[in-house]
Amino acid sequence: MQHDLIAQARTWLAEDPDPETRAELGAIIEAGDTQELAARFAGTLQFGTAGLRGELGAGPMRMNRSVVIRAAAGLAAYLKAQGEEGGLVVIGYDARYKSADFARDTAAVMTGAGLRAAVLPRPLPTPVLAYAIRHLGAVAGVEVTASHNPPRDNGYKVYLGDGSQIVPPADGEIAAAIAAVGPLADVVRPEDGWQTLGEEVLEAYLARTDAVLAAGSPRTARTVYTAMHGVGTSVLTAAFARAGFPEPALVAEQAEPDPAFPTVAFPNPEEPGAMDLAFATARRAAPDLIIANDPDADRCAVAVPDTATEGGWRMLRGDEVGALLAAHLVERGATGVFAESIVSSSLLGRIAEKAGLGYEETLTGFKWIARVDGLRYGYEEALGYCVDPEGVRDKDGITAALLVAELASVLKEQGRTLLDLLDDLALAHGLHATDQLSVRVEDLSVIADAMARLREQPPTALAGLAVTSAEDLSRGTDRLPPTDGLRYHLEGARVIVRPSGTEPKLKCYLEVVVPVADAAGLPAARARGAELLDGIKRDLAAAAGI
Repeated sequence: MQHDLIAQARTWLAEDPDPETRAELGAIIEAGDTQELAARFAGTLQFGTAGLRGELGAGPMRMNRSVVIRAAAGLAAYLKAQGEEGGLVVIGYDARYKSADFARDTAAVMTGAGLRAAVLPRPLPTPVLAYAIRHLGAVAGVEVTASHNPPRDNGYKVYLGDGSQIVPPADGEIAAAIAAVGPLADVVRPEDGWQTLGEEVLEAYLARTDAVLAAGSPRTARTVYTAMHGVGTSVLTAAFARAGFPEPALVAEQAEPDPAFPTVAFPNPEEPGAMDLAFATARRAAPDLIIANDPDADRCAVAVPDTATEGGWRMLRGDEVGALLAAHLVERGATGVFAESIVSSSLLGRIAEKAGLGYEETLTGFKWIARVDGLRYGYEEALGYCVDPEGVRDKDGITAALLVAELASVLKEQGRTLLDLLDDLALAHGLHATDQLSVRVEDLSVIADAMARLREQPPTALAGLAVTSAEDLSRGTDRLPPTDGLRYHLEGARVIVRPSGTEPKLKCYLEVVVPVADAAGLPAARARGAELLDGIKRDLAAAAGI
């Protein structure tokens, strides 16, 4: 067994085109560290609907040039099998370690396979890549990014020619094509022959961002902005300047791309401590709101002044921003369909119904939301908003930030705030309070055990609320394809439990709806909502054994 492992590692080493990972793997072999080799050669990184994502390093269970070259060769074979010989593949990348190398390898593989490849001019937000696919008439797109994952990770996200991320069966067919790739020496990789795009593709995207705003709308909101050490700063500030907003005050320590993400434990605005520097900057600059992007700028986080919150600033939940943007679009006379994933707040459905608009619920991820017929607006609680589906069929943290700033400006002119509008929505539709129980694990079997336990012994009540129905989403529903998840409806509440598709986490999404008769009843409704959410969290954790 040990001999087989070392032989397997030596075979991999002989093919590895990257001096860094060759040296790394050579040292592990030399040290005879079979435990480490076993971890790296336990299988291969699985290509799924999120593409690839994993820790950087040598071996088939890590993200590296060998794995990326195989992924690109499999994608090229899939595209050619679909009759796309000679078609254009556009490639974008963020500023993480190895991203530029992975983008270049992808371009070389596509060129060698008889496709045309075009690489974005520099590290840019994921939504620019999603826009470029349709703008350039590409048959596919690749974004090299690990989004908001830790610094040691990278990833590989695939879009097809409609500008949306892949869904079944394409993901399985691409995975099969990757598995069929032979020795790396047989993958043709010329030294040149692809196009490096100029700034005109970014200019076209920026010209499109103006379209999300209403002509003549107020543009007075003052913002503090953080790119979270990612690629958002230059694009967001350019978009704000074009739109005529005041120049955002930057969180200087996080404004420039840095793959080490030195000031945050996790470069995700939702994680504890990630926004501390933004709050500190805001206390000095006294803006109307804080806007944060994640490192590839496809998500948008918002914080607002709130004297009732310690430190004077309150982060809005993704569900709150989702409802605020929906209300703003309704006020502007939007038509079409509003859509969200099943883990997001049911408030969107109530807003759409009252406005006489279509409403759809999808599986988790913008790969599903973006495919809704007639989509006008889509959002997901994890800070993702699609406000210009004709331009970008994915979440877009730049255009979402513009729309939030426009809404804050409209309310500012009325002497009101985003929190005032949230109160209005609670009075109109009931107080929708949401929270999440999220457990990060080292051992993935913990997640499987928790799901099995809930399936075998589903809870009958949570926080004293009776469970009125329980659905195993792995069987599918009349409106949704199968997915690994559980949904519980309670009296005045809803719970969804699912493994994360991109991180080693079990995620539980909680929502309670508390009726409110008048403004005087809002504080009591909020307290009741918080109490119920805490109780549901406690009881659900016990039921799942986590």
